[in-house]
Amino acid sequence: MKQHDFYQQTRGAPAHPSLLQALEHWTGEPGLALDLGCGAGRDSLELLRRGWRVQAIDADARALAALEAQVCVADRPRLHTVHARFDDLHLPNAQLINASFALPFCAPSAFPGLWQRIENALDQGGHFSGHLFGERDPWRKRGLLVHTREEAERLLRGWQVLSLDEHEWDGRTALGRAKHWHLLAFVARR
Repeated sequence: MKQHDFYQQTRGAPAHPSLLQALEHWTGEPGLALDLGCGAGRDSLELLRRGWRVQAIDADARALAALEAQVCVADRPRLHTVHARFDDLHLPNAQLINASFALPFCAPSAFPGLWQRIENALDQGGHFSGHLFGERDPWRKRGLLVHTREEAERLLRGWQVLSLDEHEWDGRTALGRAKHWHLLAFVARR
């Protein structure tokens, strides 16, 4: 997959429903949101539109450039981009952490440490929205991180789970390739 093509295809796409659901549950003033694996910025842009300060994080500098090119002048002071991989990522305290379609790309050996850093960074009452690939997603054969529903439920012990939805369908990737998807989408509060 050519990452540049991926960023071009997803540029301007609407925010993911899981992020929108987390924002519906948010009752406080906008604070700091971390967008892990931000890609071309569809979720970061929505957060900025709603008045949040955003730290957008991605391992690919081209993703950050694609996001920055879309940010209006008025929103630029509230955006901070970070070029980093999940395995060496420092997370500041935040009120919202979003990881749309990003966590499965964390190396399986690095995921427990990343999840611990997510838990430590999220303020009490803060929200998390994100996705995990389910065990029937064929990208598991590529070495991507997958979880069963039971594993996802164990990850969220001690959280208030606002939603945990399992989706499975035949569809297409952002680049138009046929793909079977098995996805766990969730929103939770610390």
